[in-house]
Amino acid sequence: MTDKLPYAEVIGDPIAHSKSPLIHNFWLQALDIEAEYKKTHVTPDGLAAYFLARRADPDWLGCNVTIPHKIAVMDYTDDPGGVRERIGAMNTIASETGGPLIGTNTDAGGFLQPLLRDKWKGQSAVLVGAGGAARAILFALTSLGVPDITIMARDPAKAQALLDRAGVKGRAIGMDDALPAVDLLVNSTSLGMVGQPLLELDLSPLPESATVYDIVYTPLETALLKAARARGLKTLDGLEMLIGQAALAFDIFFDAEAPRDLDAELRALLLAVDE
Repeated sequence: MTDKLPYAEVIGDPIAHSKSPLIHNFWLQALDIEAEYKKTHVTPDGLAAYFLARRADPDWLGCNVTIPHKIAVMDYTDDPGGVRERIGAMNTIASETGGPLIGTNTDAGGFLQPLLRDKWKGQSAVLVGAGGAARAILFALTSLGVPDITIMARDPAKAQALLDRAGVKGRAIGMDDALPAVDLLVNSTSLGMVGQPLLELDLSPLPESATVYDIVYTPLETALLKAARARGLKTLDGLEMLIGQAALAFDIFFDAEAPRDLDAELRALLLAVDE
């Protein structure tokens, strides 16, 4: 591959852990598309310079956005789909040379895919975290019609503000509070990721029918998922959402449908990288 190819990328701080290039380049190769997908370290102070440089690059197709930029990037993008109002965070930005940067969010759709596949019918959920990913997941849960949503965060006031902004009559609790007996527990934070503190929760209040969903994917089996499996609870790992949101972004960047019939092969590739 050369730098002359059209390309998209993922930006974040940190970014070394990102598996997005493996996913997109796997699909590009499978479909024989002449393009590539990269990862680029961008600090919060470097966002403005990054977008200025990329807008001048005719080969740049856009970027995915990860921690901690999902809210800040909204200052640099157009929003024809009303993502700012509906979700309040963006993770995908598309570009046409000389035109505006268009922001959207594929996290919500990616998060929902395994729940829809499994025909999940729960009525209550706890969402851990109140950042950019949490905003998309809260939107996804409300779109499913989940009536009972609790947000657990280090700052319960921030969690309550997120609920209020979304128009959700839920509850905000602190990280030291006991989990309510809910049908779904979702970790939307970086806690449990390699290099980050563990997310240590007492899962005993959860019913045997509960599902535990951790969007962290390095490591794939987090301490939270290990504890959930020890209890015999159903679990969903971070690759579920990662691959799901990537497929939606792939279509935006490369104008092609991701070959999801190759998911098993892709997961095996991603797991082999961790070994």
